Amino acid sequence: MVRLLDIFFAVLGLLVLGIFMLGATVINLCTGEHKVLYKQNRVGKHGKDFKLYKFATMLENSPNLAGGLVTAVNDPRVLPFGRFLRRTKVNELPQLLNILKGDMSFVGPRPQTRPHYSLYTPEQQRVIDETGPGLTGVGSLFFRNEEQMLVDCGCDPIRFHDDVVTPHKGDLEVWYAQHKSVWLYFKIIYLTAASIINRHLNTLSYFKGLPTPPPELMALLTEEQQAVFEG
Repeated sequence: MVRLLDIFFAVLGLLVLGIFMLGATVINLCTGEHKVLYKQNRVGKHGKDFKLYKFATMLENSPNLAGGLVTAVNDPRVLPFGRFLRRTKVNELPQLLNILKGDMSFVGPRPQTRPHYSLYTPEQQRVIDETGPGLTGVGSLFFRNEEQMLVDCGCDPIRFHDDVVTPHKGDLEVWYAQHKSVWLYFKIIYLTAASIINRHLNTLSYFKGLPTPPPELMALLTEEQQAVFEG
């Protein structure tokens, strides 16, 4: 059932959003490093790697520059047009092709690079491997401002990402796997679209029983978001 929904929405997305993808392709060819797509190995279902597609938004040598695989807001490695693509999430649209290929679902744990995947606990890895990756999910909604969090944390962003963000992201992905349903699938797709339109939407209020964030993360949430866990 979910696979059929994935194919339907991926084809629909390509038809409806194809004009934006074409525009991004042309502008990327004419600006920056003239590179259209960024392909990166990510960990997929059953722990197997696959090539994830995105529109190029950063310098090609970014992983070897300061910051490594972690990107914070106003990262100097991000190209000018890349900032727009990342802010509007247009850079993620090529993953519709990954969905059609069967690499991903629309909804599921966000696929990580092998080094970041290794930061999950063995139990988190087991659940994520069985669930399979997605274009969006509960973890994506919670951390949709992750790049800003890495700046606002007031500490080393790489350490904060590895020691605070990733463990809680793993907990959220496990929560999704435990509550997975067609209803939740549609809810997450709706909330993802709504949060792109309204960046201030408190998507956390639409879920019940989410894992409570550690204090370091809780301090970075808005009062409205904190109330979801304190109520």
